[in-house]
Amino acid sequence: MARSLVDLLTTHASRQPDRTAYRYLVTGDCDGEIQDISYGRLAERSRAVAAWLQERGLAGSRAMLLYPPGIEFICGYLGCLSAGVVAVPGLPPLGRSQNHRALLRMKRLIADADAKVILGSREVIAALATMSEHLPELAEITCVATEDIPDEAAGSWREPDLTADSVAFLQYTSGSTSAPRGVMVTHGNLLDNERVITERMGHTPDVIEEYDHELFVSWLPVYHDMGLIGPVLNAAYLGVTATLFSPLHFLQRPERWLTAISRYRPHTSGGPNFAYELCLKHATPDLLDGLDLSRWKVAFNGAEPVRAATLRRFTETFGAAGFRREALYPCYGLAEATLIVTGSSVHAPPTLATATATATATATSTDGTGPHADAAESRSADAAAVGSGRPGPGITVVIADPERQEELPEGEVGEIWVSGASVAKGYWRNALATRQTFRATLRGREGRFLRTGDLGFLRDGELFVTGRLKDLMVIDGRNHYPQDLELSAEMSHWALRPGCTAAFSVDGGREGEQPVVVAETAPEAAGEAEKIIDQIRGAIGEAHGLPLRDVVLVHPGTIPKTSSGKIQRRASRAAYLDGTLSLVGGPATR
Repeated sequence: MARSLVDLLTTHASRQPDRTAYRYLVTGDCDGEIQDISYGRLAERSRAVAAWLQERGLAGSRAMLLYPPGIEFICGYLGCLSAGVVAVPGLPPLGRSQNHRALLRMKRLIADADAKVILGSREVIAALATMSEHLPELAEITCVATEDIPDEAAGSWREPDLTADSVAFLQYTSGSTSAPRGVMVTHGNLLDNERVITERMGHTPDVIEEYDHELFVSWLPVYHDMGLIGPVLNAAYLGVTATLFSPLHFLQRPERWLTAISRYRPHTSGGPNFAYELCLKHATPDLLDGLDLSRWKVAFNGAEPVRAATLRRFTETFGAAGFRREALYPCYGLAEATLIVTGSSVHAPPTLATATATATATATSTDGTGPHADAAESRSADAAAVGSGRPGPGITVVIADPERQEELPEGEVGEIWVSGASVAKGYWRNALATRQTFRATLRGREGRFLRTGDLGFLRDGELFVTGRLKDLMVIDGRNHYPQDLELSAEMSHWALRPGCTAAFSVDGGREGEQPVVVAETAPEAAGEAEKIIDQIRGAIGEAHGLPLRDVVLVHPGTIPKTSSGKIQRRASRAAYLDGTLSLVGGPATR
């Protein structure tokens, strides 16, 4: 039985050394330059990196990984695991040397992890050498370009003494509501979550054979848990092929994602909700004519609120290219649980809940029958909550009242608590936060639970996520979820960008907490600012019974987001109060 991904890599390299493990589209285009690596070569390069680390006595220490997108990161990451070194994926500084936030995050990660070595590409290591003024701590850290480690080093590799409880890597959280924390993911956590992903997404031996081992296409950043634990490491877990390309190339031309899916015909591919929205914006007739999405069986959607309207429009638009709504796969997870917690059923359409905050909510499968069969009625459901599926095998999800530490009945909204072997060991060097987050107990249930900080409810065993506990707005004694206000705002006018709105509350003095909406608008709507503001106020007043203290329109790409694309509402609120938002048409009023 495998004890780690290192064991599985050894097995794959022995049994299928010539099979392609990863294919990297250098330009993001299927007809451009392509780099690939076989399982035999991957094992050799990983062992070479591991041996270099072992020879320097670094087993058990932390290695910061700073790579541009590409195969070299995977060799470095698996090299760390193969050496018993704790990997710390980070965002490389290329092109960002003047970006204060990027440098600050990198400094924090290096200091918090107490990194002893930095692994990177030649390009990154050369760039770091010029940054001593900004990063004086680099003087105490060994930096190496892993391409320069010779293949011959692999001959001195020694199998590490790993247990299920050994820390494999630190996954630093994206910091949507707090400073980034290093989640200690063990080798046991990794194997368990890969098992859950495999089961939940239907990656059976028969499916792998049917798809000739072509299982993934992904542009997701590998320093983030969705891109790493999902496509990259599930491929290594199963011994299949993953086609990868850069997030930047996807953002430049979103159609590259769909073109790669059409070309390589994988079973599984996905991303946050905004990725599907970007594809919709670029869905020209010529693109649709050239696509075949009929083999795409799992189109996962997570890391940010899943929009019912996005699912409907994506199905309607790309149905012409063979996409089936049963492929839509909303899911829920978090770094503290390694990755996946719940996932939809393969071959079944998503479930919508027409009301989210009461026990009378009715869940309806969007299978083309019943109350949602009519297109007009489907559009009326665009504001519905989308189910994120059921817990994976061995994972327990309960909805709890965190104050009373009691389980809540089905249909009632509370904090999502999770237990199971995928739940990580805790936060690196942060015993207090570990105790508060990973050691919760529930009356009437044995064991400890992970407090996710997310709000949701269960309906027929399926999880519906409604928001973040820390983002909850209490106005006039009533609870309001910011994403509900954000969705109402975005649906009020065509110029409002999906997933680019922040709602939060500010102190209104004698009037108490009052809501504010900050929204990005399309540049071509610059002359309609007053109309857009009026429509946002009207939509939120009608849907939520709330008068807005302020509506602020800002330029595209300026609302603070995490590395995974989540709106940073606290940062947006701080920028609003500081008067530092990038305003369209004048200063904010307050």
